[in-house]
Amino acid sequence: MGEQKRRSERMTPHEKATQEVTRKLTDEGRLIEAGWAALAAMWVPEGAPPQQVADLRKAFMAGAQHTWGSIMTMLDPGADPTTADLSRMAKIQAELDAFGAELARDHYPTKGTA
Repeated sequence: MGEQKRRSERMTPHEKATQEVTRKLTDEGRLIEAGWAALAAMWVPEGAPPQQVADLRKAFMAGAQHTWGSIMTMLDPGADPTTADLSRMAKIQAELDAFGAELARDHYPTKGTA
């Protein structure tokens, strides 16, 4: 049994729904724009000036572009992932997980507390 299947079996209904929506949006070519829309809905103040909203969207999209371009550049040649590829991807995941923990700590203080 693969790790993805084991992870899927441990998912909450909310996580499964999120995964389903993520796959659908990716298939439609709208994943990153949807991520921006979700972030904007949560964090952009109502009535923010249009230029500020446009600048924030550009920053969000630039981060996504940087990450994608970096991944495409750093992968070793060939169809199969190498040990180095997997290590690099794990480091990207760790960096983003640390940022996610920072967000949770700073913006969702009750998450993860009992």
